[in-house]
Amino acid sequence: MDNDQFTPTQRRRVYARLVAGFDGLDSSEIEARWSWLAAAHVVGQHDLRLHLHSHWRMLGLAASTRDWPELGGQLFRLALVPLGHALQRLPAGNSGRATVSAFQPMQPDEKTRRLIALAAS
Repeated sequence: MDNDQFTPTQRRRVYARLVAGFDGLDSSEIEARWSWLAAAHVVGQHDLRLHLHSHWRMLGLAASTRDWPELGGQLFRLALVPLGHALQRLPAGNSGRATVSAFQPMQPDEKTRRLIALAAS
């Protein structure tokens, strides 16, 4: 997913829709909730405020599900976000999850691309 496809205003709108999708799911739908947050991260990662917000929401989900490795990974990522923005070193397309390298650019998977397209429509 090419993050340059959205203007800043479009990016904020799509991001808000993805977070709303996450919020609209039942708390028992853990994997689906992670999918919505990963899509929000991909869209928002080039905007400092949205990027921090996506990791903050991921931290909250990790804490609520008692996923301690993910929680630790999100704390690490929250600390890295300002530095990544200051150095302009952001791994495009990265899902933001602790299950992947915080430094690895990625091609979003099909599910992530579908959620972004849905939020953008």
